[in-house]
Parts: sequence; C-alpha cells; structure tokens
Amino acid sequence: MWGDPDGPLVILQHGGGQTRHAWKGAGEILGRAGYHAVALDARGHGDSDWAPDGVYGQDVMVADLCQVVQQLGGRRPVLVGASMGGGVSLVACGEDHVDATALVLVDIGHRIETEGVQKIQAFMNQKPEGFDSLEEVADAIASYQPHRRRPRDLSGLAKNVRLGDDGRYHWHWDPRFRTGHRDVGKREARLTACARALRLPTLLVRGGLSDVLSEEGAREFLALCPHAEYVNVTEAGHMVAGDRNDVFANAVIEFLARVVPADGEPVQPPHAPHPHHQGPPGDVNDVP
Repeated sequence: MWGDPDGPLVILQHGGGQTRHAWKGAGEILGRAGYHAVALDARGHGDSDWAPDGVYGQDVMVADLCQVVQQLGGRRPVLVGASMGGGVSLVACGEDHVDATALVLVDIGHRIETEGVQKIQAFMNQKPEGFDSLEEVADAIASYQPHRRRPRDLSGLAKNVRLGDDGRYHWHWDPRFRTGHRDVGKREARLTACARALRLPTLLVRGGLSDVLSEEGAREFLALCPHAEYVNVTEAGHMVAGDRNDVFANAVIEFLARVVPADGEPVQPPHAPHPHHQGPPGDVNDVP
C-alpha cells in the first residue's frame, strides 16, 4: 500500500506470472499524488495461497477482487490491471461486478495476439525443474525482454521466485496456473461484450513494442468503447510499467487527475444503464 488511506482507492492488479512488486514504482508515484494505491498478489501468485482446486480463471479472480474491495472498506475503486489483471478488471467493470470510478487497462484489450501469448507461455513454461541460481533467472528474463537493461544487483529477482526445498529457484506462482483449459474464442467474445458495456472513464495503455496487444487490436477496442482514452508508450514492451514506469505513471496520473481527482469527487459521465452481461458457462481461464 502507498499513499493516504483516505485518498481515492486505486487497486493495482498484475499480469500472469508476476507479483504485487511489479507495481512498486507506479504505486509510489500514485501515493505521492494523493491516491491510496493497493497492489495485491493474485491467487496462486507471490505470497497469496495456491487454490486448493487449482482453478485460476477470470470468474474466481473477479470474485477475489470483489472480496478485496469489501475488505478495503467497500469504497468505489479505480481499477488498474495489466495483462491478466486487466482482463479481470475488464470483466469486473463490464459485467457490473465492481462499481469502479475508472478503469485503466495496461497492454490488454478484448483480444490478444497469438504470437505474443505463445512467447509468454514459452517463458513461463521453461525450467519446470527450477533454476540453479538467480543468474539463471536473470538469463531467462533477459531472453524474454532483450530490450530491458539487465540489473547489476540480482537480489531484487528474489521477489519473483521462491527457493524450494530442493535448493532451486522456482517461479513464484502455482504451476497449475498454466495447465487449466483455455477457450480463447469464448474469452474474446466475453471481453468484447464487456468492452461494449463500459460506461465509466477508461484509459487503454499500450506498450509500443508489445506483441500481445497490437495497434490494430487497440484500435478495435477503442471502436468498441468510443469514450476510452488511449496512450501508446513507445520503447515499452508488454510489461509497460516495468519498462517505462515514469511515462506510464505520468499518463495514469494525468488521466486520474481529470476523472478521479485526489482532492475531490469523481468527475464522470452519468452511469447509463445497460444489460448485465453474463460470462460463458463455466470458468474460462485467462491468458496473461
């Protein structure tokens, strides 16, 4: 948590395979701007418990988010979600599960590019037996994010992995997160309906180097949600906040200063009623 607990609540949700620590820089900037920023580990990620039944789809993660909102006092939050967390936020708002004041989607829209998703899956599926050292972890991250400077001090990587009883470093998420059934077609149909249903202030942020959300995909989303604002962060990949936190945070602050000012009531268009959109039968796992 960062900032004044009495400031407007901003809930930050990370992407698949990440932890709450992905939001440290953005959370600090939001806190200094007068917001109460809260980043959480999604179920099965970081220090949160692993689901006993191994279920990690959007429905259960939306339910988790609703519980978190209640635990934080039931105030109307701003939802900021990257990748997987963005999909959860989009469903939460588009299906009226959470009465948010604003929505910020980070490199995620109603559809995702297959090639980019395959690269993420390959990255997350490597070394299931674990890494021998933090050097190996750094090598794996560098291979996926060649545009990002390799850190000199590798101690920070320890937040993204856990040291197992076998003496090896493992990614800090439940391996079953990658094994659930994923129906991409149903997922896209659901998120498309959610995008059309949005009535709250919305900001879409894309990493200019992203291969997960294409420029075409972003434009399609903006056609579905015409009132949404759009920022393209050049020189940033899929992990926008981590690549260019300064540009990302400033864009979010500028947006929130207009629609959810830290020192006043939310300024937003009247909430036009719309049908409640139910998701597809069953629980469709999200793709980060």
